[in-house]
Amino acid sequence: MRLAQHMAVASDRVRATAIEANEFPDLSRAYRVAAVPKIVINDRVEFEGALPEAQFLAAVLEAAAE
Repeated sequence: MRLAQHMAVASDRVRATAIEANEFPDLSRAYRVAAVPKIVINDRVEFEGALPEAQFLAAVLEAAAE
């Protein structure tokens, strides 16, 4: 999540929100959280677990291109 937060600070076009899965069980079920971190980008691209920075950026660019 740290990279997403940095991107949000650097650009007005990026917004990042961190949600504690245990505190919001309904939201966790809605997004089918099975592992953390769970990243959802524009409700289209999602992945679980920590990714290397290059793969994270590739996922963000994929979501932005759609």
